[in-house]
Amino acid sequence: MFTVRVARWSAEHPWRSITAWLLFVAVCVGVGNMVGTKTTNFDDNLTGEMAVFQKMVDDAGFNRPATENVLITARNGALDQGGALAVAGEVKAKMSGLKEVGKVSDPVPSPKGTAVLVSVDIAGASKTADERLQPLLDATAAVQAAHPELRVEEVGGESLNKALSDTLGDDFGRAELISLPVTLVIMLVAFGAVIAAGVPVLLALSAVGAAMGLSALVSQLVPATDNTASMILLIGMAVGVDYSLFYVRREREERAKGRTHLDAVEMAAATSGHAIVVSGFAVVVAMAGMFVANNSVFNSMAIGSILVVLVAVAGSITVLPAMLAKLGRWIDKPRVPLIWRLSNRGGEPRVWKAVLRPSLRRPGSTLLVAAIALIALAIPAFGMNLNSPSTSDLPRSIPIMQSYDRMTAAFPSTGASHEIGVRAPADKVAQTEAAVSALEGRIKADPAFAHDREIQVLRSPDGRIFLLDAAISGPAAGKLADDSLNWLRTVALPQTVGSVAGAQFAVSGQTAGENDFVDQMTESLPWVIAVVLLLTFLIMTWTFRAPVIALSSIALNMLSAGAAYGVLVLVFQHHWAEGLLGFTANGGITAWLPLMLFVVLFGLSMDYHVFVVSRIREARQSGLDNRAAVARGITSSAGVVTSAAAVMVGVFSIFGTLSTIDMKQMGVGLATAILLDATIIRAVVLPALMAVLGERNWWVPRFLQPRRPVADEFEETRELTPIG
Repeated sequence: MFTVRVARWSAEHPWRSITAWLLFVAVCVGVGNMVGTKTTNFDDNLTGEMAVFQKMVDDAGFNRPATENVLITARNGALDQGGALAVAGEVKAKMSGLKEVGKVSDPVPSPKGTAVLVSVDIAGASKTADERLQPLLDATAAVQAAHPELRVEEVGGESLNKALSDTLGDDFGRAELISLPVTLVIMLVAFGAVIAAGVPVLLALSAVGAAMGLSALVSQLVPATDNTASMILLIGMAVGVDYSLFYVRREREERAKGRTHLDAVEMAAATSGHAIVVSGFAVVVAMAGMFVANNSVFNSMAIGSILVVLVAVAGSITVLPAMLAKLGRWIDKPRVPLIWRLSNRGGEPRVWKAVLRPSLRRPGSTLLVAAIALIALAIPAFGMNLNSPSTSDLPRSIPIMQSYDRMTAAFPSTGASHEIGVRAPADKVAQTEAAVSALEGRIKADPAFAHDREIQVLRSPDGRIFLLDAAISGPAAGKLADDSLNWLRTVALPQTVGSVAGAQFAVSGQTAGENDFVDQMTESLPWVIAVVLLLTFLIMTWTFRAPVIALSSIALNMLSAGAAYGVLVLVFQHHWAEGLLGFTANGGITAWLPLMLFVVLFGLSMDYHVFVVSRIREARQSGLDNRAAVARGITSSAGVVTSAAAVMVGVFSIFGTLSTIDMKQMGVGLATAILLDATIIRAVVLPALMAVLGERNWWVPRFLQPRRPVADEFEETRELTPIG
């Protein structure tokens, strides 16, 4: 067996193996830092009409600089218009003197006289966004400091992105800071010894570091996104800790049976090591399902996840045996007295035997009740509404969001707008121009559009491409914006521009992007599910040589995924949990979450499902009947799987405390799914289902039957000779 041969070599040459691993991690981190991470640009995420619109912009050569707004309002009472206009003049003077600034508008009073606005175009395309933005923020802060009686605040796309990025960065930093001690505490409870608890965490952290470096290299071919690093950390800590936990616990279990230390390492390689490799491939297959969505964000997260899983698998079967061989019995030092006694009690766990008793005595009834409960929990998922996170969903505890609300209240037209692109055929420019004029007239007559700002029209030098910017009179994520977008795409544009043969049109903007993204996710999800299920079935069937086991595994994972979706709908599409989790319900679930939740859940739940079924099959091959094998497999793996699930639930729950609603939904969804999987699915549904199926679990088609009995492999592992 490959894992045994690798473990044997690592155990015989521990310093070589450890040095090689440290060198590998150092090279990955060093080279990754040297080349840097190439990130996606705006065009990489465009599909459908958004891509058509951007092609028109590029072909016409339009220069559309990013715009920031400086808003001046009174802190108390009515605004002194004269004083506000004088301060606005200071803002204009300061901004005009900056090389990062292009055009600066004259001060504009709001229709109700409650605010004054100065718009600023950002220049300096050769600089990064932060380098271009910071001088503007400094200038605004200087004017604010000089006039404390007023509010002088900057709001725009760039400043909103920076504030959100800073908030998410602080959130993730806090999550990382909390997740490490949480993981260590769970490992201490699992092992009762400091070194044994630290080894899985160290391996997971080294795998994350190496994967970060490799991800930077791969980003030169497939650009990364801001979510890639978070995904690597999330998945890397989960699988890295789990794989080490499986391996170390099995090695200790074999030592407790009287094997020598090196023999115990080799036995762990033959059993847990093999399960780790299978589990790793199952996780990789699940993560690869994100490629089906054909979206740059999901492509990047898939690559990051696959890299960290492969690195974690490699470390678990190479350097981990070397560390165990070198540490010897030091792995159990220093011991935490009370916890050590509790975590290392001999004999079968009585609690788990009691939990399993109903499933094995009355499997049919238990399976029916548990399945009905999970299906009932999943029913709300059929009412799931998908939406895309927008500015209205961001927490108002972020200061700039309060500024944004004040600006859009005073100047409704500074909110969202529809951006319309029209390309005229070369021989019908005049007809197209007339159609564009007719379109303008229809927009001006529609109350869904804001009429305190004129429709802005740009025309390319050759006269063939028209760009129209039509402000919406409501928020970008509101029903009014959605209805006006649908009206433009299905009525107004087809009846005006569409009447010119050969003319091309497209609608872009925030509302269009959010709607198109939701449609893309809705269309992609069934294909992602189908691909992941098919590939997982093939891997599980080939691994266990048992199609029934493979189908059962998939069915159980689908049950836990459906139940997790149902919980998400119950929690986030309604208002009852707002105070508990600190969010404002927006009536929907983030569009990208069901797809990502499915692949991550499927991968991670298969992680310990493979381990449990491997222990059941091992017991079955040792001569036990089906029910006894199920009981032995689940009780013998109870401690390690419970600890692994506790790590995942603990880390994922931390994400439920982050500021943005999409991160809260991800944390709650993943934590719920893993919790259900580790309790109801593993302790109730799995044993009951396997007891009902009986010997049918182990049916092997002729073409999958091995050339020699599978039991021989386990016989080999029971008769290992000492290493070296």
